[in-house]
Amino acid sequence: MSSSPFVKICCIQNLAEARMAIDYGAAAIGLVSAMPSGPGAIAEQDIAEVAATVPPPTRTFLLTSLTDAEAIAEQHTRLGTTTLQLVDTVVANGLARLREYLPAVELVQVIHVVDESSVREAIAVAPLVDAILLDSGRPRAAIKELGGTGRVHDWKLSRRIRESVTVPVYLAGGLNPDLVAEAWLAVRPYGFDVCSGLRIGGVLNQSKLAAFMEQVGTLTADG
Repeated sequence: MSSSPFVKICCIQNLAEARMAIDYGAAAIGLVSAMPSGPGAIAEQDIAEVAATVPPPTRTFLLTSLTDAEAIAEQHTRLGTTTLQLVDTVVANGLARLREYLPAVELVQVIHVVDESSVREAIAVAPLVDAILLDSGRPRAAIKELGGTGRVHDWKLSRRIRESVTVPVYLAGGLNPDLVAEAWLAVRPYGFDVCSGLRIGGVLNQSKLAAFMEQVGTLTADG
């Protein structure tokens, strides 16, 4: 039986945005904790409030820029989200330690698609995580960009990554209602992650959200 791609609406700012995303069919929401740059971050107390209110089966992704496994595990436990989205590289065997600390928590590693090295990075990390999310940040910049850039990256590299790993692959980076069908044909990801492409002035826009979900609803695994 065919199904539409998984959708995560990211950069959720408050309970009202979370409810809107869920009402329009999002399978998950993204809650952004402190980042070196970029949009969408909210206070940890707000993340905890939203995470505690969102009913299952909707998943709540904590976007963390921390790179120390112990600190990440403590943050996740404190805030009560269901899934960890690691937007930077976790240091020194950190993924294995996270598995020990949080054995029941899904780990989603972000790979910022920059060049051929991104393909190698994805292949290396895939056995250590539950899923990979492909985004358009600049982790090597003087001030790191780790998401929410609104930029489209090279989907040919994304397709190669998707075909080279066995874990689910989410696609992010510059997506919007006008691009999502093209992105589906180019990459065939497990799901989509979208932030800035559905916002006006930083606020989740109901019309853009509705248009995006309508487009996603036309996409199926064999379509």
